[in-house]
Amino acid sequence: MSDLPFQSAVMPEALQLNSPLQFHCHPGISCFNACCQRADITLTPYDVLRLKRRLGLTSTEFIRQFTVPFQMDGDGLPGIKLKTDDNGACLQLAGAAGCSVYSDRPTVCRYYPLALLTLRKKDSAIAEERYSLVKEDHCQGHAAARTLSIAEYRAEQHCDEFDAKNRDWYQLVLKKKSAGPAVGRPPQLSLQFFFMASYDGDTFRRFVLSDNFRNTYTLPAEFYTEIEQDDEALLEFSYRFLRQVLFGERTIQEMADAWEQRVTQRQDVWEARRQIEIERRAAAEDDKYRADGNDDCGCAG
Repeated sequence: MSDLPFQSAVMPEALQLNSPLQFHCHPGISCFNACCQRADITLTPYDVLRLKRRLGLTSTEFIRQFTVPFQMDGDGLPGIKLKTDDNGACLQLAGAAGCSVYSDRPTVCRYYPLALLTLRKKDSAIAEERYSLVKEDHCQGHAAARTLSIAEYRAEQHCDEFDAKNRDWYQLVLKKKSAGPAVGRPPQLSLQFFFMASYDGDTFRRFVLSDNFRNTYTLPAEFYTEIEQDDEALLEFSYRFLRQVLFGERTIQEMADAWEQRVTQRQDVWEARRQIEIERRAAAEDDKYRADGNDDCGCAG
């Protein structure tokens, strides 16, 4: 589909919670599942959490099996979309029965035919949520004789829980995009941390529970006990961590002299590697010397 505004399925008007919405999707409608046959679903962190748990997979396994990567901005901020089959159909579509993970379906699916907009006015620290209407030619839901407010539709689709879990992440992405050149292109390591903390929660958990992390940050013992078992608590912490990684906000207190200790540890590692390399080269020279026939002590007979 073209990105030209007059050809886009997203209507440009910014709607609010009290705006009316005429729409009804149900199994008896002629276009039922048509949108799932042409799926373009961007996933949020909470979407990944719900889906990997529903499918009985680790986040790493879910990402590998059911997602494809893409870049959310010109600086390479990583995003992921649901993988589709060769014809563009969602892999979670179970034929005429519809979505096989319906109660855990992603945020974008819940909102359809609405698009959630997170807007922040210039010089304002507060982001506002607005909505745009999506109208696609195949969709017959707009012709249904049912009108309700956007607030009522969101409640019907259980959007509140997903928005609450994702809102801080939306703010992070919005801040990154709106800051533009003022922030600059994040280092590759920061982008890798963004991907891990946003989507690969099980890997992020191992990172946070590592001795190196514990020795770097001042966090109470009960924090580690909680995130070892609680996916939602880990997700909330990931947003704190990303504010520090992306924007330098001191959201997590570091141990005193943590940086100096890390430098010292790295120097010790570098020195150990240097000594190993010296010994390796010495052994190689010795082997070469012996191979050349110089195997005796060099004394006269």
